[in-house]
Amino acid sequence: MIKISRRNALAGIAAAAAIATVSSTALAAETLRIGAIGSLSGGGTAWGLAIKRGAELAIDEVNQAGGLSVGGKNYNLELLMYDDQYTGQGGKTAAERLVFQDKVKYIVGPIGSNPVLSAMEVTTPQKVLLMSNGYTPKILDNEHKASYNFRFTLTNLEYAPSMMKWVKENLKVTKVGILVPNDAIGQSVAPPLVKLYQDNGIQTVVDYYERGSKEFSPLITRLMAAGIDGFDINFNAPGEAGLMVKQARQIGYDKLVYQMGGPSVPEIIEVAGQHSEGFISYEMFDFDAPSAQPFVKAYAAKYGKGIINSQTPAFYNATKILIEAIRRADTVDDTTKIRDAVEKLAGYDAGVYGPVRWTGKAIYGVDHQLALPFYVVEVKNGKPVTRAVLSVD
Repeated sequence: MIKISRRNALAGIAAAAAIATVSSTALAAETLRIGAIGSLSGGGTAWGLAIKRGAELAIDEVNQAGGLSVGGKNYNLELLMYDDQYTGQGGKTAAERLVFQDKVKYIVGPIGSNPVLSAMEVTTPQKVLLMSNGYTPKILDNEHKASYNFRFTLTNLEYAPSMMKWVKENLKVTKVGILVPNDAIGQSVAPPLVKLYQDNGIQTVVDYYERGSKEFSPLITRLMAAGIDGFDINFNAPGEAGLMVKQARQIGYDKLVYQMGGPSVPEIIEVAGQHSEGFISYEMFDFDAPSAQPFVKAYAAKYGKGIINSQTPAFYNATKILIEAIRRADTVDDTTKIRDAVEKLAGYDAGVYGPVRWTGKAIYGVDHQLALPFYVVEVKNGKPVTRAVLSVD
């Protein structure tokens, strides 16, 4: 018989507990943070929620499958997001917090040229990856041709030629009114759109508003007085775009109202109500497509059956692409290797848009623009109905 003293027994228990603690610590996954910037207040709130929810769905999917294995370690992913209030200063402040305070090395968002350009002032020098969306060419066409910025939705430079051809052939407009924000971004994005109309034999009347405006009736009245037969609300944020549609109808404008950019049809329907009937828009995603149903079901399970902004699958896609690039680069720290892996992801399918195809070099000098199909929808009986499926040339 072997006798074990109480002291030895306690020592053995303590040692076993220590071994168990070490083992569980060794097996436990570490936490890897992915940053996010978006508008959680102000006119771009719908877009900020789209970034947040798209990224959360992608992260949940990876975590539920066991996490991300990189460099011999396993990571649970965590999203850390700050509100940019849909402003340039907000974008810069959020980026500074994520990069310098939280030590984040990759960020999804923001949406909007001002927040993106301001965030880039922080992220580019620090070699932090930015997976964003904004219309200004400067996001990709800048002095940093080996930049760490990627754009995950189309801009008017990509989709406008095909969209314009459809507008010309189907809407038959001859003189179009355009409202744009009175800032550097509005003044940089409007001229290419105006030129595109003019190149297609369509006259334009452009007017400007101050960001954050709630009353557009006087400006729309002025456009009506100029004899427009089409009102293009173009790339305006959801809150402002919805008010434009609503107020145009309320003051008696009975001709075409449509949107060549800034997809936010469900939110415009919510804001404009019955006044959105007949509204036609560029749209980024077909939620009724069979291939979209797994995403739609996952969204409903987490957030309920509400409005899904079409930027949501775009940022789900962006987050999945980022995560896959980290996995292939086999590093969580070397953002140059991760960037290079993103560039080489052609053919990877995150499950919502089909295989990755990068484009943009002819326009921006770098293939950091994701090529996607897009849609033309019309509001009928309060719901968007697809009228056409178009593609980037």
